Amino acid sequence: MMNFRLTDGVKHIIIINFIFYICSLLIGPSAYQLLSMHFPSSAEFKFWQPLTYMFMHSQFTAGHIISNMLGVFFFAPALEDQWGTKKFVFFYISCGLGALLLHVGIDYYSFYKGLRILADNGISNSEVISLLKEGKYNPAWQDVMLPRQFHDFMNAYAGTLLGASGAVYGILVAYAFLYPNREMMMFLLPIPIKVKYLVAATLIMDLYAGFIGYPVFGVDDGIAHFAHLGGAAIGYIMMWYWKKNSYNDKRWN
Repeated sequence: MMNFRLTDGVKHIIIINFIFYICSLLIGPSAYQLLSMHFPSSAEFKFWQPLTYMFMHSQFTAGHIISNMLGVFFFAPALEDQWGTKKFVFFYISCGLGALLLHVGIDYYSFYKGLRILADNGISNSEVISLLKEGKYNPAWQDVMLPRQFHDFMNAYAGTLLGASGAVYGILVAYAFLYPNREMMMFLLPIPIKVKYLVAATLIMDLYAGFIGYPVFGVDDGIAHFAHLGGAAIGYIMMWYWKKNSYNDKRWN
């Protein structure tokens, strides 16, 4: 059975997230400007954002923070019980940073690919960056880029990243790694499903949405799918390493 006891590290992480959320709502847009993650080349980037972004959540819907904190509440206590608070918090922060690393890496690729396309069409990169820093863009850029390329280029520079989802995905992978055959009941699918299959299906859907979702559906769902995958990847790497060195009695079977 799943462990619903609220362990110390889990409790403090949930409290900190809700403090950030409530204070951000009270302060307003300036809090999101300062604490959400901006593109590192942007003038809005601050050195603390790689850490603070994972405690920020959407101001437009409470569902964002509630869903993430439910994931922490249901799955993380079992991990903290197994590892202790310090190792669990280290794991949580590491997965959040891993999520950021992959997300920013994809953004860098999209941004500099866009710059190359513009330069190949005679549009000066210095002019482009100057306009972007002013919060503007030249509509002519859309004439030389495919719609997906333009979307990714602009979103890489002007978009922000926030939320604990990457860390939560690391928690899900770790839980599936340690307890693969535990079963869960899904609200929309009322049959028991083993955790390892549920987590694998979730990752496949994120991979699909990250690569294909936008051009198929024609809209941006606003979800940082590669951040999810980055958190999951770091979670898996850390579990693999710890299994190899400390948890040889635990295996995915």
